Amino acid sequence: MSSLKLRLGVLLGASALALTACGTSTAATDAGVPTINVEDNNGTQKVPASPVSVVATDNRTFETLSDWGVQLSAAAVSLMPPTIDYTQDASIVDLGTHREPDLESVVAAQPDLIVNGQRFAQFHEDFARLVPDATILELDPRDGQPLDAELKRQTTILGEVFGKQDEAAQLNADLDAAIERARDAYDQNEKVMAVITSGGEIGYVAPSNGRTLGPVFDILGLTPALEIDDATEDHQGDDISVEAIASSNPDWILAMDRDAAVAADDASYEPANELLDSSPALDDVTAVREDNVVYMPTDTYTNEGIQTYTEFFNSFADALEG
Repeated sequence: MSSLKLRLGVLLGASALALTACGTSTAATDAGVPTINVEDNNGTQKVPASPVSVVATDNRTFETLSDWGVQLSAAAVSLMPPTIDYTQDASIVDLGTHREPDLESVVAAQPDLIVNGQRFAQFHEDFARLVPDATILELDPRDGQPLDAELKRQTTILGEVFGKQDEAAQLNADLDAAIERARDAYDQNEKVMAVITSGGEIGYVAPSNGRTLGPVFDILGLTPALEIDDATEDHQGDDISVEAIASSNPDWILAMDRDAAVAADDASYEPANELLDSSPALDDVTAVREDNVVYMPTDTYTNEGIQTYTEFFNSFADALEG
């Protein structure tokens, strides 16, 4: 072999070794743009290593992306609670709500990455058609998987995508710590009821599969005060009588005020605490009598991300420890 061929072989081998050292998650598109490979709900996705134009539609991710300083070109701003800083950024194109979406506006944003999910998950194929060159990342909690693990999975992957691995690890650690606090403080002999208030009504949330609060029973190992057949994931809870809630006599009530996030300015809005406190049927319920009612953050209905659950678990732990 000539010395020239030998030198070329060494150089090519070194180049291959250097690429391998970067890890199998690193690749390059045909256009020469560096990418990383991550696993989402639909398999392996090739994501730009430094996204230039980011669109976000998944409510569970808004607070995380905002806290990390991720600039958005378009988003479902109409679905964001005012606690998210993006609502004050006029430069972000508003794609509207899932009920009246303005999907075509995403074209002008020319995104290379769309963080899609939750209420907008149904529009995956629309986005794929409108902006075929964009990577669409779907990280919704998967059915049959523990919610706490799914929230951490979502956070970890977003950390990889946006170079915020340390921040993601801290969010995950904070959630684990809050869960551990609540588990340690909870007495399994005490019965727990979960409810959603909306439109002046108190709805029942089924353990395990009920909306938002249902998975909390599994995460913390809570003892249900009441279990019914044919329970649903309805966003307003299931329609059962207040008397049925009262007869189960829970030691603790966990409550989400749905309207606090979407109708707090409505003249007819009735806060959850007023509904629970003013119901004569609940007067003698242990949880109400002993003030053992713990409320999720007011923006929960439109902000069901890892920070929301961490805050709630810590609030529950505070009440249990108190």
